[in-house]
Amino acid sequence: MSWQQLTFSTTAQAAERLNELLLETEALAVTLQDAADEPIFEPALGTTPLWGQTELVALFSAEEDLQQIIQQLQAAFGQLPPYHISQVAEQNWERAWMDEFKPMQFGKRLWICPSWCEPVDPSAVNLLLDPGLAFGTGTHPTTRLCLEWLDANPPIDSQVIDYGCGSGVLALAALKLGAKITYAIDNDPQALLATEDNAKRNQINPWQLKTLSPDQPIAAPVDVLLANILAQPLIELAEKFASLIKPQGTIILSGILQEQADKVSQAYQPWFTMQMVTQSDEWVRLVGIRKD
Repeated sequence: MSWQQLTFSTTAQAAERLNELLLETEALAVTLQDAADEPIFEPALGTTPLWGQTELVALFSAEEDLQQIIQQLQAAFGQLPPYHISQVAEQNWERAWMDEFKPMQFGKRLWICPSWCEPVDPSAVNLLLDPGLAFGTGTHPTTRLCLEWLDANPPIDSQVIDYGCGSGVLALAALKLGAKITYAIDNDPQALLATEDNAKRNQINPWQLKTLSPDQPIAAPVDVLLANILAQPLIELAEKFASLIKPQGTIILSGILQEQADKVSQAYQPWFTMQMVTQSDEWVRLVGIRKD
């Protein structure tokens, strides 16, 4: 079976209205995406902004009369923005999706492998992790920066916090690299479930991984805290994070754009000796050592 694709190039405001109208038609799916390489890295809390130039893509079955759909849209919307119709050939979508994800290496020893792939190096530290609902498979520079730090600084016999754990990738990588106990913390229950599922897939001892919401207490200060979230929450959490780390313990912060690095670093300097910034693309990693 093949499909038809109706693609509009439009503004954020028009895209919202067109999206509503298309959802009232026989569209099988409607996708909105950036049309001008202007990513929105850190939207304000409670907002879901679109891009100034937005591409709106609607998928229809091959049998659908798109000219009739376009007439319906014109009647409700008025003058339509530029659009084009294309054909989408039949393919094995599950296979195509799986083929996008390959084993990835982080540093010298650490690999993340989808469950359907054989490890490239069976003697390496291999973490089995499939793409899923929760954020974090190692493909984003912010996650990569944290994984590379863990590989270079294995937290052997340490207690580690993964704050904003998503899929649990950092918590599980820390355990694979020798951590004694990790605390995976997230305000999304789905993320905690994903972390627990991934721990089972990797045969992690249940007593080594504690999944918690942010308001649940941690028994004692830890040796290492990793937080791959966003700049503003990192700034707001600086004092709390300081209370969770032992003297001479280490904090690793990511999810920070290069232009935000100084502001985040300054927020942590009362409690931490901050080290040199490490950058990947437009993202940076900050590392600090807890003062006595």
